[in-house]
Amino acid sequence: MSRIANIEAFPTSFPVPPGGGVALGVGRAVKRDAVVVKVTTEDGLVGWGESHHGRAHTAVAALLQTTLKRLVLGMDTTDTVGVWQKIYRGQLASHGMGAGCALAMSGLDMALWDIRGKAVGWPLYRLLGGAARAVPAYAGGVALGYQPPDELVTEARPHVEAGYRAVKLRIGDTVKNDIARMEAVREAFGDGLDILADANTAYRLDDARRVMPAMDALNMGWLEEPFPPHDRRAYAEARSYGHTPLAAGENHFTRYEFAPLLDDGAIGIWQPDLSKCGGITEALRIAAIASAHKIPVHPHSSMTGLNQAASIHFLCAIDNAGYFEADVSVGNLFRDALVSEPWRIGADGCVRPNEGPGIGVDVDEEWLRAHPAIEGPGYV
Repeated sequence: MSRIANIEAFPTSFPVPPGGGVALGVGRAVKRDAVVVKVTTEDGLVGWGESHHGRAHTAVAALLQTTLKRLVLGMDTTDTVGVWQKIYRGQLASHGMGAGCALAMSGLDMALWDIRGKAVGWPLYRLLGGAARAVPAYAGGVALGYQPPDELVTEARPHVEAGYRAVKLRIGDTVKNDIARMEAVREAFGDGLDILADANTAYRLDDARRVMPAMDALNMGWLEEPFPPHDRRAYAEARSYGHTPLAAGENHFTRYEFAPLLDDGAIGIWQPDLSKCGGITEALRIAAIASAHKIPVHPHSSMTGLNQAASIHFLCAIDNAGYFEADVSVGNLFRDALVSEPWRIGADGCVRPNEGPGIGVDVDEEWLRAHPAIEGPGYV
């Protein structure tokens, strides 16, 4: 039995080059933030994880390095359920910062799973009870945003040529512009491409009422997060506006926020994020709830290659797995420089899990320490 000897949380950032920021429903990106978590065991094993920044990366990292660290130091690193429950009882369940705690504990949990894999020499998917397989992927991430339709088609084309059979567009601009962009992509690539759309909570009910018939006509794959996650009545109302499935979950935290969605019956696609929902341990519980109700799970993918690689392992280990969200954004150093290659798209439009132990990626700690946090909003 190996115990947790140390926990370090690194808030990290890099600026988006001028003119390179994607515009979407929450604004234009000006920098990228992340929180990278390093857990070291008494016998020297190191595990890495990602906590989503929550647009408060220094605060999330501070919570991890202070309160959560003191709660779980000395615990058995294989006891992911026990660590989760210790944090739940001591922080999350009462006066516990809610979403902030869920973000912080997610990266810790991921790092513990990475350690478990390294301890036995197994890739994560095998530890989770899965098998290596081809996982269909869509071209997403912070990309394919607001731009003239012809430029959007130009951006999407190399991804389709690379093998992607699905892409996700950013909508929530104006209904007229959103429909024009969706129509342009459908016309350019035909019915063989699955087109998904993410409004990033920017719609009002009237916007959804106007856009849904057009989405139905274009055979869109889903409408993601038209409203904030707490606006359950709006989701229930919008469900009657068309046949395109509503998707959400990247901003729902723990199984306790997913379970009520069953009563609403409005959100037919669940999208937990391993770096936000409470970690891999909790994502497995969320997937099990969804599986019992025949709901597919398409996890939202966060900023770094750690989350992205872990998400593929997770999809290989659940029976209601959907798409992997492949971050195709230009110049994501958290994908290209922080870690070794987290995934590669195949000609069949699929990705496969890494075969190295644990998550299967190496972290460049020197690069990480050379890119400290940049304060301020990530979107303006």
